[in-house]
Amino acid sequence: MIHAGSNVLVHLRPSPVVARVMSGTVVLHEEPERWLAGEVAVLRFLAPSGMAVPPSALIAPGPYQRDGLWMTFWQSLELRGQADLDDGAEVLGRALRELHDELSTFSGELPGFADVQQRIARLLRLLRPSAALSAERIESLEARLLALGDAVFRAPLPAQALHADASLFNLLRSASGRLVWNDFEDVCRGPVHWDLAGYLISLELRGADPAFVAVRERALVALREGTR
Repeated sequence: MIHAGSNVLVHLRPSPVVARVMSGTVVLHEEPERWLAGEVAVLRFLAPSGMAVPPSALIAPGPYQRDGLWMTFWQSLELRGQADLDDGAEVLGRALRELHDELSTFSGELPGFADVQQRIARLLRLLRPSAALSAERIESLEARLLALGDAVFRAPLPAQALHADASLFNLLRSASGRLVWNDFEDVCRGPVHWDLAGYLISLELRGADPAFVAVRERALVALREGTR
């Protein structure tokens, strides 16, 4: 076993194949097969570029369901770890820009931004009051999601294929030093701003101070717009 968390990753040694089994993440998707099929399709599309962990070429990658569990199969890569703040704003920004540029020509079927809003709404309906989460807090979250509908989920912005969970946690460094994107389980169509926002939030979660994030935000936007 390589990792056990929101997904369970198992290296099928001696084959260079990794099985990823949905565990906690299955509750995020009302139709797991649809979302996983989209992920496999996108990563097959990206495989020639080498910028993302590719589906397995030794076994049909799936998705499969067995004993109530959903799984897919991926190529095993030698990795150094995750990307780091020390990689610098331009390197990190360029990694996301190049991913978006590559994904911009993907024409396959993917869930839209309306699906993302519905998924979040469904998760909110599953919440129950507890000592750590009051009924008022749950109602507040539902109201905030509703308020974001027009500004975020129905904004008149160009849409394309997105990673949809773009963060430093999903940007890995291969043994050769190349940055490689991972975990496209939430892939969908929407404005690139969604990925940019998630990316910046991940900088803060990694411990970056506000000034650090502000500098990187400007660099990311500049790279997104094709300027220097």
